Amino acid sequence: MRVAFQGEPGAYSEQAIFDYFGEVKAHPCESFEAVFESVASRDCDAALIPIENSLAGSIHRNYDLLLRCDLHIAGEYFLRVRHCLIAFPGIGKKDIRRVISHPQALEQCAAYLRALDVKIEPVYDTAGSVKMLKESSDQTTAAIASRRAADMYGMQILEEGIEDNMENYTRFLVVQREPVTPDGEAKTSIVFTLKNQPGTLFKALSVFALRDIDLTKIESRPLQGQPWDYLFYIDFIGAAHEEKVRRALDHLSELALMLRVLGSYPRASQ
Repeated sequence: MRVAFQGEPGAYSEQAIFDYFGEVKAHPCESFEAVFESVASRDCDAALIPIENSLAGSIHRNYDLLLRCDLHIAGEYFLRVRHCLIAFPGIGKKDIRRVISHPQALEQCAAYLRALDVKIEPVYDTAGSVKMLKESSDQTTAAIASRRAADMYGMQILEEGIEDNMENYTRFLVVQREPVTPDGEAKTSIVFTLKNQPGTLFKALSVFALRDIDLTKIESRPLQGQPWDYLFYIDFIGAAHEEKVRRALDHLSELALMLRVLGSYPRASQ
């Protein structure tokens, strides 16, 4: 099985692939667009994409790509993110003058980096920062990335778990060409648009409340080409084939200008 992810080998997304799928072939891509295209073109069987982080919030680009591409959500996975300060072997923290990493990783370690009293520099990727460090031979620079990235590039971990908040999780979605029908506890993701009229969002959400369906996430995104109109992304507990969910979606379709089920899939434990 071949599974696509965005980033360099050693990225957190690659770690999540092996945690979720086991022994598969992980295929790195430069961009999220390339990840989706690799699945749509059948170059890969599936992809694992980050959709939200418990500290930094949603990855909006992937919400837009879920709507644009004719793929289905088939699963979810929560990864506990543990950032490592990584440098060349034999280097101590006192030798570090600069730290590089993805902007979100730098932000999530902001208090630690202030105490370290170093210059910070954002780069395109966490694992990529370790690759850049290895290629630069700069022994006064450290990177922030995963333990996997440090091992992959033969670098030293100066300290692990340097994130300011220990409750640092990233939620990933499995996307593939075919939908799945989950057994057991399930989650469903949908997207819809509404007329811009008073009370329409309240009425749309009430179709779930009336049937005791638990909403776990609601996200609004601008509707491209129509300023000040919005798409609404919702996650809820239940599968699309369940009777009360079918009734709720039928009710919502009477109110919505557009409604699409992005996928029903097994609910992950956190």
